[in-house]
Amino acid sequence: MKLLFDLLPIVLFFATFRYADGHQDWAGAFATEHFGGLVSGGVVAPKEAPVLLATVVVIVATLAQVIYLKARGRKVDAMLWFSLALVVILGGLTIWFHNETFIKWKPSGLYWAFGIALWASQALFGKNLLRSTLGKELPLPDPVWRRLNFAWIAFFALMGLVNLWVAYSFETAIWVDFKLFGATGLMLLFMVAQGVYISRHLPDGDGSDNESRKSLP
Repeated sequence: MKLLFDLLPIVLFFATFRYADGHQDWAGAFATEHFGGLVSGGVVAPKEAPVLLATVVVIVATLAQVIYLKARGRKVDAMLWFSLALVVILGGLTIWFHNETFIKWKPSGLYWAFGIALWASQALFGKNLLRSTLGKELPLPDPVWRRLNFAWIAFFALMGLVNLWVAYSFETAIWVDFKLFGATGLMLLFMVAQGVYISRHLPDGDGSDNESRKSLP
């Protein structure tokens, strides 16, 4: 459920963009009528409307996530707050300047923020965030937690670069597809690979540790 909750703004961004891209004349008129006051010049061209409308939707969806969690008395993760700040700032710039480049930087900013948080907590404070979160469920040796932490840092750094490569190398429609299917697919594959690696280092049923019996990378 949490994965679906986290993906909701991306799914809504994709659906809005796809519908508006297939009805550009309607989208331009609708965006101009309802959001003209938010854009420079007050007029949204049909070609610009799909990204603009999708950006409005993702801002509202992310804000709704925060409001929902607060209303339920649940903690709002720091990264969700950061995601909201990024989408409001970069999305607002995309809307005002009619420029999709700003919103395309948002995923990279979020990936790099995750990576920096993992790196800084370990390097500056000696705290492994992965272990703090999952240590009770996964009794793994310290070297394994360090490798996992480094792997996630490298993955987030690479994903930020890949997002920008797709954004600048292909048309917007392809970037939107990548944002939902490509990035999510790569994340799931990485998590599966992590799961396989972790399984090799979990203690056996008799309490012995695979790490002490195997010399594994």
